[in-house]
Parts: sequence; structure tokens; C-alpha cells
Amino acid sequence: MATNLFDDFNPISSKQWKQKIQFELDGADYNQTVIWNSPEDIQVKPFYHIDEFTKAANVNTQASDFKICQNIFVFDVEKSIERALNTLERGAESLRFTIQNEKTDVQKLLENLPLENKIVYFNFNFISIDFVKKLDTISIQKKAIFYCNFDPIGELAREGNWFITPEKNNFETLSLLFKNATHLNLLSVDLGLYQNSGANITQQIAYSLAHANEYLNRFSAETKSVVFQISVGTNYFFEIAKLRALRMLFDLIAKEYNPEIKCHFLVTPTKRNKTIYDYNVNMLRTTTECMSAILGGADAIANLPYDALYHKDNEFGDRISRNQLLILKHESYFDKVDNPADGSYYIESLTMQLAEKALALFKDIEANGGFLKLLNDGTIKKKIQESANKEQELFDSKKEILLGTNKYPNKEDRMKYDLELFPFVKIKPRKTLITPIIEKRLAEKMEQERLELE
Repeated sequence: MATNLFDDFNPISSKQWKQKIQFELDGADYNQTVIWNSPEDIQVKPFYHIDEFTKAANVNTQASDFKICQNIFVFDVEKSIERALNTLERGAESLRFTIQNEKTDVQKLLENLPLENKIVYFNFNFISIDFVKKLDTISIQKKAIFYCNFDPIGELAREGNWFITPEKNNFETLSLLFKNATHLNLLSVDLGLYQNSGANITQQIAYSLAHANEYLNRFSAETKSVVFQISVGTNYFFEIAKLRALRMLFDLIAKEYNPEIKCHFLVTPTKRNKTIYDYNVNMLRTTTECMSAILGGADAIANLPYDALYHKDNEFGDRISRNQLLILKHESYFDKVDNPADGSYYIESLTMQLAEKALALFKDIEANGGFLKLLNDGTIKKKIQESANKEQELFDSKKEILLGTNKYPNKEDRMKYDLELFPFVKIKPRKTLITPIIEKRLAEKMEQERLELE
């Protein structure tokens, strides 16, 4: 019979711990010194104790089942097939195809890929009923699980316009898709759009739930699952709690419509904290972000290559990003335990606090007319911008630290990287965070000038 060694020690209460910490602070104020306030207005304490633990989050996360996903942008079908086969042989367990043209020969793209019992995601820049019918047929033939990540509300939020369709509106098109593609999962919510724009974690959860609720209001009877395409940031424990809180609240809301509706998390590291200088540090950031995703309960993770901000997709960057996940899964054993965050007083506390704040914000959105109304009148954009500005101020004042960027920057390295990465573009080193849009434009300009010189 096992012996509990801790029985030999007297328990120490939370009050005793606080008294000891206060003594060690030598007169400094406890609340001002060791408690910090997050952008979500959550007070983070120096320790968490069973004395103050009230309620565990009821979240079921199957960390042992997470899949390594590979992103593939489909331009040349033959090259995309070759790349898909190569990545599946090298450890990828699922695929996410980005298809921009409905004339793409999807039958040819998929016919020779070993997809039986594999999950394949599709991101589109269009909605086509005929195209989706083809995918529905192929999924049956291949015995594969296809997630078509249609998100017209996300398109409206990103571009300011709906998808162009022959039907009266995008919701009518979605209704027809549900009737013509019974074997596909069709709905998606792009939570990454809010995260990369600067929304805090409470906003990310609440806005994505309100976003999903617009679909559930219309298609709850037809919906099997909703794919949340999530970006995770660098705040390790908060990001674990974010995924747990989102899953818990979605299940709560979905039960009001149809208890059978599930949420599916496809997670990618954020672009918001990545850098074009000291770019190898991006691998460190994406590794910890992938760890948060696994522990938080991601169903699939598509890692972000370290050079994604300034290079087009390339074999080396993809291989490194995939190997990061392979190491976490097969050498660090992150797939051996389900519900790995259960029992951590800190993560449980964060999960419940984030859930309570996000649910309150969600209810406020619904009381004021719903997500679409607030999106159209600019309220959502305004609130996210306010949050992004606060984050920028924290970065500029070095209260939010990015090592090598706003703390311990190497000026010589920056000059070297300027010459290596941007030999034809004059760019001065920046002190502020570069937004994803600016990064994209810089990369496009660099590629354009290189092509012109070639």
C-alpha cells in the first residue's frame, strides 16, 4: 500500500504563506509588489492555495488526441499534391488547404492523397455550392472528415464585405450548402482575426461566442460542429485558460440550441508578437504557444513557421515548424495525458474568471442587438482598437516585455538583419510592434522588388 509522505508535514494555510511573503518584502506593500493586473482586469496573485479554491472548471480536453496540421496554399495543384504527400510522410496528421479559386481542380488535388479517417480543413475566399458538392462526394469516397471553414461574418469583419454569391445573401447560400452537403462540417469562426487585431482575451472569447451565436441562431438544426480557428499569444497560462473557458462557454450556449453541436479548435500561434529582426526567436515563441494550445485542449495545431512574416511558404520553414510539434508530441509526451490542466489552482482560477467576464460581455452584446449590429456600427472595431492601443502602450513603456525586441535588443543584429532580409528596401529599426498588415505589406514589397531584379 502506498504511503502518503506529506502526512509527515503539518499543512500550511494561505494566511501563513501571505505572512511569510509580507515579511520577506521588508515593508513593501504586498498588493503593489507581488500582485499584477492583466489587460483583462484579472488580478494575478503570487500563489494559489486550496484554502481559497472555490470551483473547478467543468472542461473535458482530450490532449492525447491533438493532431499536427500542415497548412498548404493551393496555387499549382501538382505542387500542392507533392507537398501534401511529403508532409504526410514526414509527420503531419491532418491538412489545411487554402483555396482562392473555385476553378481549382479539387478532384485532382485529393484523389491520390491517403485521406482515410484523416481530418482535412478547407479555407476559401469564395462560396460555391457546386464546389462544396464535389467535396461532399469526395469525403464519402475517401472516408475522410472534411471541415469547410466557411465564415461569411468573418469575411465581413476582415474585408468589410460579404462573399459575392448568386443568392440573396450569404446566409441563404449557407442554407443551400447544408442541404447539398450532408457529410461536411461547414461553419467556422475566425477568432484569430480578433487576437491578431489586438483584442484582449476576454474580448476574444466573448466576440467569438457572439460571432458563433449568429450562426447558431440560423443553422442550429443543421450544424454538427463549429470550427474555431484560434490564435494563441505569449501569455502561457492565460492562453491555456482561454481555450478551456471558450470550450466551456460554447458548450453552455450550444445546449440552448442543440446539445449535439460540438466545437472544434484549430489553433495557430499569433503573428502579433513575431519579429522580422532576431527572427530565430520566433521559434521559441511558437513553441511555448503550441504548448499552451495542447494543454488548453486544441483538437489540431497548425504551427506558424519562424519566417512566415517575410517569406512565402517554403519547405524548410514548414519542416521546422512541423518538427516543433513532433518533438512536443513524441519526445516531450504532451499527448500522454488528457485534461492536463485539471487540478492547477492557478489555471482553474483563470479559467473561471475569464469565463465569467466573457459571459458577461457576451450577454451585453446580445442585449444591445447582437454581434452583427455592433460589428456594422463600428462598436467591435472601436473596442478592439482601444485594447490594442493599451497593449501598445505597455510594449512601448516596457511593461510588456518581448526579449530582443523592446528589452535587450541587439542593434548590430538589427542592422545585419536589415541588410540580409531587406537589401532592396530601406527600413529603419522600429521600437513599436509591427502590425500583421504592415508585416504583410513589407513582405510583399520585398518579394516584388526581388522578382523585378531577377
